[in-house]
Amino acid sequence: MYAWLSWIPRYERQLSAAGMIGGFVTDNFLFRRVDLPNTQIIFLVYLAVAAVTILVLHSINSHSTRTPEEKPPRWQTFLPVATQFALGGLWSGFLIFYTRSAVLLASWPFLVVLAAIFIGNEVFKRYYERLVFTATLLFFGIFSYAIVTVPIYIHQIGVFAFLLSGLAAIAAFTIFLWVLFLVGRKSFVQSRWPIIGASAAVYVLINVFWFTNILPPLPVALAKSGIYTDVKHVGDKYIGTGEPRAWYEAFTTPVVHVAAGQPLYAYTAVFAPVKLSTSITHSWQHYDDKRKRWVKVSNVSYPINGGRDGGYRGYTIKRNPSAGEWRVDFATADGHLLGRERFTVEQTPPTNPASQTLD
Repeated sequence: MYAWLSWIPRYERQLSAAGMIGGFVTDNFLFRRVDLPNTQIIFLVYLAVAAVTILVLHSINSHSTRTPEEKPPRWQTFLPVATQFALGGLWSGFLIFYTRSAVLLASWPFLVVLAAIFIGNEVFKRYYERLVFTATLLFFGIFSYAIVTVPIYIHQIGVFAFLLSGLAAIAAFTIFLWVLFLVGRKSFVQSRWPIIGASAAVYVLINVFWFTNILPPLPVALAKSGIYTDVKHVGDKYIGTGEPRAWYEAFTTPVVHVAAGQPLYAYTAVFAPVKLSTSITHSWQHYDDKRKRWVKVSNVSYPINGGRDGGYRGYTIKRNPSAGEWRVDFATADGHLLGRERFTVEQTPPTNPASQTLD
């Protein structure tokens, strides 16, 4: 009956990796805004699929009466693939939203997790080790989801929202462990402490990342930013004036030409969920060649309100900027970095300045 599935065991690892990649591809088409119901449903479905497939596989292995020489049913090989697909979907969704919300420095922990998933397919061969690995990844997924979602429902970001996210993740994972115990007590007891220890390590690591401002303050995200020689608010539009740039200049530090005595404008559009209000800070910094470090020149904050698709728009002004290297950090009030614009100022009139609608 299952003869057509005979090829699956030989390619289990490749199928697991393909399932994870499939999750990435799927999310790139499905995810738009983190606070939309369809996005939340997708995240919950991924978490449910990962949890259920881990539980089913754990139950099968706990109650199996097969001898070591006997092979498991071929349909059973689909369970790790489904788990990897769900976890891959979670990581892709988190990567999509985290990379929208911060500079690369803030997102690298998720790249490490992604590499760990691939390595885990090769390294964790025995089932109890794979249970520890997948259960730990599930806790990481639950915690990451809570960090993104809890602020949407309490309409605020910051320390309280983060700590509440941690408590929610621990509560949900405790329920999962209880069900894991019920469906396979003997096998669970063998893996209980490694699961708890690894999950605790993940909890501590994410807390370190958050309190050292490595992780961005999701669900707030930088939708657009730029440096212009003029920004005007006309009706419902923002019009920015700047020099046209070639596509490859996106990978270099741009040169901004400013006439003597003229200002520069830093523009941002910051997305926040509906009913979430917070403040955004533009930190203008100039590089001091003598002291070899960045010096803060001004720090300007303004409030934003969530709900707009393209983000809440605003700008700050630096009058008469001196020549040299500059950067503007865009952050929340508590210092979590959303993005950065780095550029070099030359005090000469702009060449062929052109206006464009920013949003």
